[in-house]
Amino acid sequence: MTAGIAYAIPAGVLLIATLIKLAALIRNPRDVFLRSICAVLAVAFLVFATASPPVLRVINDLSGIPNVAAPLVYCVLTAFSGSSIVLLIHWRDGDTDTTRRSTRLCLGAYGAVVIALWVLFLLGDAPVERLRDLDTYYASTPFIREMILLYLLAHTVAAVTMTLLCWRWSRQVRGALRASLLTVAAGSVLAFGYDILKVTAIVARWTGTNLDRLSTDAAFAIAAVSAVLTGLGFLIPTVSQGAMSRWRTGRDYQALRPLWTELRPEIPPTSAAPLPWWSSTDLRLLQRERDIHDALLRLAPHCDRATGQQAYQTALEAGRSPAASCLEADAAVITAAILAKTHTAPPIAPPDRWTVKSADTDVGLIRLSLVLRHSPLVAQAQQKGPPPHRITDPSP
Repeated sequence: MTAGIAYAIPAGVLLIATLIKLAALIRNPRDVFLRSICAVLAVAFLVFATASPPVLRVINDLSGIPNVAAPLVYCVLTAFSGSSIVLLIHWRDGDTDTTRRSTRLCLGAYGAVVIALWVLFLLGDAPVERLRDLDTYYASTPFIREMILLYLLAHTVAAVTMTLLCWRWSRQVRGALRASLLTVAAGSVLAFGYDILKVTAIVARWTGTNLDRLSTDAAFAIAAVSAVLTGLGFLIPTVSQGAMSRWRTGRDYQALRPLWTELRPEIPPTSAAPLPWWSSTDLRLLQRERDIHDALLRLAPHCDRATGQQAYQTALEAGRSPAASCLEADAAVITAAILAKTHTAPPIAPPDRWTVKSADTDVGLIRLSLVLRHSPLVAQAQQKGPPPHRITDPSP
């Protein structure tokens, strides 16, 4: 695997994560948390996009200054550290006065670090271009050494802070949020490991030992995994909510199938044809609910009050609650009404009609559909056939 590809993989993952959150931010432009997470993911992407050796060479060549890309990458990494802490503060505390004060303090501190990094680079002397081992090559060079240690210190503070905050908060929550916090914490622990490896390699140089591979190979591998874990951790709540929402919509759509199938002959012929399977489940659910309501309206003149009252009383005597008895009565009335209309029975006069109250809410429709499939009273209504219509509606 070439160096460019090694940096491109985490950069690509982080870019995709950034675009996902950016789409959400476009829909909710005033959401402070979304702005924070977009900033974190975008900066994390820039870390790997700018730290790739081919990109470093291009930056150095365009500027004409050897190693000028180094403080640039350090500044981007410092910005990532500061923005990560700001994001976690907003995530935990929301948009409050305390949050805004903490944000200003954090951004001010890391902004000062960024300025100091450039000052130290300008004061130092790094004439030999080093694309992968600058940290260890200039480990003893005045001012360049301090620049390297300063960015590692800022990164270490962020890693430790993120780990502690995520761990403490994760003990107070459950579900997707807990998984998200633990994932971010794992990424932060690895980020701390990155700093340990870098410092170890630098100290080894000071003592005359060469452990550069810890800085150039091991630290990079850990940093890549750390950044991806952190980005994915911040995405878990959004992805989880979206997945759960789609699952609930699909579950409700399937739950309405028995009722929709039973009422399908009563769906007005002018209604649109069922949407294809590849359409949005939300739209398909809305269409199914609309079809059911339209069919119930057409079936209303054949809903017999006597059938409903008898079914309701039978359900009560069987130990059902009033709410459950009402559902069973509605299901039995619908079944009997379909049979009556199939046998061309005349409409019932309005005073003797039964109102299907379960259809007033989405939850009621789903419960009615489930009862329609399993209720013994529905089976009895099917066996009895159409109810006798004592009074018919004289209107044409």
